[in-house]
Amino acid sequence: MILDQQKTAEALPWEGLIDCLDKIFTQKVNSPVRHHHNMKVPDDADATLLLMPAWIEGEYSGVKIVNVFPGNNKLGLAGLTGHYLLSCGKTGRLLLQLEGNELTSRRTAAASALASRYLSRENSSTMLMVGTGRMARYLIPAHMSVRPIETVHVWGRHLKSSKCLVEDLKADGINALVCPPENLQKVSRQVDLISCATMSTEPLVMGEWLSEGAHLDLVGSFTPKMRETNNTAMQIGELFVDTRAGTLSETGDLITPINEGAITEGKIVAEFSELCAGRHLGRADLENGDNAITVFKSVGASIEDLAAAILAYQNTPKL
Repeated sequence: MILDQQKTAEALPWEGLIDCLDKIFTQKVNSPVRHHHNMKVPDDADATLLLMPAWIEGEYSGVKIVNVFPGNNKLGLAGLTGHYLLSCGKTGRLLLQLEGNELTSRRTAAASALASRYLSRENSSTMLMVGTGRMARYLIPAHMSVRPIETVHVWGRHLKSSKCLVEDLKADGINALVCPPENLQKVSRQVDLISCATMSTEPLVMGEWLSEGAHLDLVGSFTPKMRETNNTAMQIGELFVDTRAGTLSETGDLITPINEGAITEGKIVAEFSELCAGRHLGRADLENGDNAITVFKSVGASIEDLAAAILAYQNTPKL
């Protein structure tokens, strides 16, 4: 079976996907470091092949295949294409092929929502979305699926992009407001939850702006040179991550403050494997409870892709 973008989305509803992520982090899953392969392209920039495998012995095995072709931009084609192949863990028989970009976007947003379920205050009603790109359109409904969000503020570097996203959100029945570029600090101080999904290489949301009890969700920084918040946020916040291994090696939001001596690796309170197994209860286990500032940083993991693919397979009618 092959699921296109729309069918992949339909097979991955938020509540079910969040629950599946919660479950898979309590299971024994094999997830090797992703493979990077450089590929020469005649008369064009080099391309990259990424392979991200994961498997549960005797149950399922899967691999996400991503092709990054920078030269596609001048051809009017997407620079990144991805597919996910899910196979039987007993026979190797192919069970399902999914559209990789949709799967990745939904599981990424679901991971943030899962973290919010453990870390944000249960009565969180206001949200600030920093970023107006593809991921913003997933993160907002994902967060709204776990918290009673009544108002969503949208900030982007370009006012036109913010207005466009707000209009789309309003069309979906969401009470959305534009946060003018110059009002980022003001709105950051007022909301319960801030989610960031940008390509920024400089801090955007400062720790000094976070109010008591706020939750900061950091999605965008996936290289050592990218950052969405400053050292102060990492110092004053209770820091949680999807995986220690991934965040400590991939994101500038942790690598930079560690290299500058602002924090140490020990600043990480817990990762998903500990939260989902109940070894740490998240906000409920923090000494200052409702007043604590929590920070969640994710870079993604292949076991999240596997969880999403398994759910999609279970939700897809068999021929």
